[in-house]
Amino acid sequence: MTAWMVGTRKGLFFLRDDTIVDVQFVGVPVTAVLADHRDGTIYVALNHGHFGQKLHRSTDAGATFTEIAAPMYPPKPDDVVDLEPMRQIPVPWNVELIWSLEAAHPDEPGALWCGTIPGGLFTSPDRGESWQIVESLWHDERRAQWNGGGYDFPGIHSIAVDPRAPGSVLVSVSCGGAWRTSDGGATWDVTTGMRNSYMPPELEYDPVAQDPHRTVRAPSQPDVLWTQHHNGVFRSIDGGATWNELDVPPSSFGFAVAVDPHDADTAWFVSAVKDEMRIPVDGALAVSRTRDGGQSFDVLRRGLPQTNAYHLIYRHGLDVSADGQSLMMGSTTGSLFASDDQGDSWRRLTADLPPVAVVRSM
Repeated sequence: MTAWMVGTRKGLFFLRDDTIVDVQFVGVPVTAVLADHRDGTIYVALNHGHFGQKLHRSTDAGATFTEIAAPMYPPKPDDVVDLEPMRQIPVPWNVELIWSLEAAHPDEPGALWCGTIPGGLFTSPDRGESWQIVESLWHDERRAQWNGGGYDFPGIHSIAVDPRAPGSVLVSVSCGGAWRTSDGGATWDVTTGMRNSYMPPELEYDPVAQDPHRTVRAPSQPDVLWTQHHNGVFRSIDGGATWNELDVPPSSFGFAVAVDPHDADTAWFVSAVKDEMRIPVDGALAVSRTRDGGQSFDVLRRGLPQTNAYHLIYRHGLDVSADGQSLMMGSTTGSLFASDDQGDSWRRLTADLPPVAVVRSM
């Protein structure tokens, strides 16, 4: 039995056997969730708007939660000019949104990573009791090129931890490219090979001008990573150092991607019409799957609405179970879809949720 957490604009829903069994934080936007399989702890990030971003932790499978520390930016020096380059507005040195939560290496019990808007990466050594900003990335001079996309400011939405080596991590920034560290964040390299077609020609292949929408690492072959990018789908077989672009039907634009935990060549994507549209192609919801590393794709539609279906699946709105067989995805229109056969067929569990931001297996 696969259990799931579904974070929405108005609460966190727990599902087992296709049934909602509990709801926590009713009425509060949930922006990130993590089920830490090292010790069973659950972490939830909440956006309380005027009252700020909050983090909560559960040690009893989500029955009860306790508020813990939230990341905090350092004070901004008076002599520092930090402007978002597209809008030319000051970048706030405070957490606007907690966008990603990930467990650190298995040999680092209790250690966590957290990505935020406006582009800060944080670490915790003690299960969220305290947080420290990764100063090397925040103070990297190349951060001045990061710009906002769907949000006013750039943000770190994907943190791909290498299970083979503590301190080896890749993070993706919208909009700022994909960055790697092998020394726990002391130094960073920006990866190459992505292409951004909406940029001026001289910046199309600039690694810092890229807009990866979501990046995931293949647990079975950690050198394989998949990225759903604003411009298309990219795959890396060298730990993210370089990327190759793939053509995915019915559209290479989208936000979500998931990879089979046991087969690095199997991955799923949810296509959409890009830019101001952000709707399924022809109003028909479909999931694209490759089983051969991106050489070919199956477009999976069975059980998904094919007429007047204007669902968008956000970056974190698709996930796969630990056995690689079951998938769950939630849409901006409040529908929740499940598959038990790797996406060959789907069933709609509900159409009545608030807009879904994140789906995660437990």
